[in-house]
Amino acid sequence: MSGLSEQDEKLSKEMGLQGRYPPFVELLGVQFEPSGDDRILIRLPMRTELALAPDGLRLHGGVITSVMDIVGGATVAWKLRKDVEGLPLAEQARRLTGVNTIDLRIDFLQPGRGKVFTGTGTVLRTGKKIAVARMELHNDEQELVAVGTGTFRIG
Repeated sequence: MSGLSEQDEKLSKEMGLQGRYPPFVELLGVQFEPSGDDRILIRLPMRTELALAPDGLRLHGGVITSVMDIVGGATVAWKLRKDVEGLPLAEQARRLTGVNTIDLRIDFLQPGRGKVFTGTGTVLRTGKKIAVARMELHNDEQELVAVGTGTFRIG
């Protein structure tokens, strides 16, 4: 994580991330780009290690599912982050690390061909303990590769 504000750096350390992304997110090579609204944009450059077959041309379905899960959880956490601003740092960290997947449904619409994939998410509903998000994954030609809906427990 580079370019974190001082407050975000403190929050990251409180969450045990020490200014880094979670290890699995780093392994995948996911890059986060918050937008101006309640949405977050995630980019995933294609690498041979993420491919379905040795030709390296199609993103593996398990990677697509993982990215969609990350998009959904990150979208919920991003929205929740705005709700917990002003709380003590330890409480912010507890609530943000408490976003966990309960249910995930992914519809694969076409093979994951592309050089860079972009995931976006929107929170459909947030309650006291549960949030629901809708996610999309597009390739670099703006073709829709997969859509999904996730239900997340929130701390």
